[in-house]
Amino acid sequence: MATLLLTHADCIEHETPEGHPERPDRLRALNQIFQSDHFNSLIAEEAPLGSIDSIAKAHPRDYISMIEGRRPDEGIEALDPDTWMSPKSLDAALRAVGAGIRATEAVLEGDVDNAFCSIRPPGHHAEANRAMGFCLFNSVAVAAHHARDEYGLERVAVVDFDVHHGNGTQDIFWSDPDLYYGSTHQMPLFPGTGNKSETGEGNIFNAPLSAGDGGEQFREAVDSVIVPSLDAFSPQLLIISAGFDAHQRDPLASLNLTEEDFAWVTLKLMDVASTHCEGRIVSMLEGGYDLQGLSASCGTHIQVLMHGGYLED
Repeated sequence: MATLLLTHADCIEHETPEGHPERPDRLRALNQIFQSDHFNSLIAEEAPLGSIDSIAKAHPRDYISMIEGRRPDEGIEALDPDTWMSPKSLDAALRAVGAGIRATEAVLEGDVDNAFCSIRPPGHHAEANRAMGFCLFNSVAVAAHHARDEYGLERVAVVDFDVHHGNGTQDIFWSDPDLYYGSTHQMPLFPGTGNKSETGEGNIFNAPLSAGDGGEQFREAVDSVIVPSLDAFSPQLLIISAGFDAHQRDPLASLNLTEEDFAWVTLKLMDVASTHCEGRIVSMLEGGYDLQGLSASCGTHIQVLMHGGYLED
């Protein structure tokens, strides 16, 4: 399989306060693992800048203008207690959006089988009109709209296995039955959304987990909720919000997943994509705040995308 890796140095230059969990070292840690021989066959590209017109497919222009206007000339500025901007944050967010768009184009044009976007800031908490939860622009939502508007796809799905519910993606997709959102996440936990009763136009599928749950409960949620609803939706493109903060080492939550669980869910989603959309997958980094857990889990995820299985050392 041909797997595209998209990242950019601008994403490392997005600064947050000292001690903030969403920090540049996250991408530095991933850049380290990409030096392993396991990743020699990755097709690496620099993420382009996403355009304002593309972002406007998921966010109103006045919201985009507000984000542009909040970029500081120096130092860092808080948009809320969790979400910050530094002088390079807008560029980083535009690279994250651009990575999703470029990955979508490469997959839909058949240049690669799948793609992974190693980017920050993350995006799945960004609602149409609100930055929150470390997120400025909702990169997966922009990519989904780009696939429909520019390639004529009728059904695009986003599956989110971050430990925090992707309230932003749910918000943007809520009234559009041709966009699917499915999520496993811990509840109760930030941002407080993600109940099973939140169904939108019948296109939203939440499978909340409880603190302390591990691989058994996670796999049951995927098998009983996510996979059947995806099969019924029959997507033409599958986008993954790939957060690795459900790992047992992560400091921000209390689930107990391991690298093997992330390998398993990646294979499950590849099977769905093979059945419905010619294997076409775009995966985008969301959370994951313990560097060891992030590196091991994300590395496993990408190896499965590359090979359809995990290559152990």
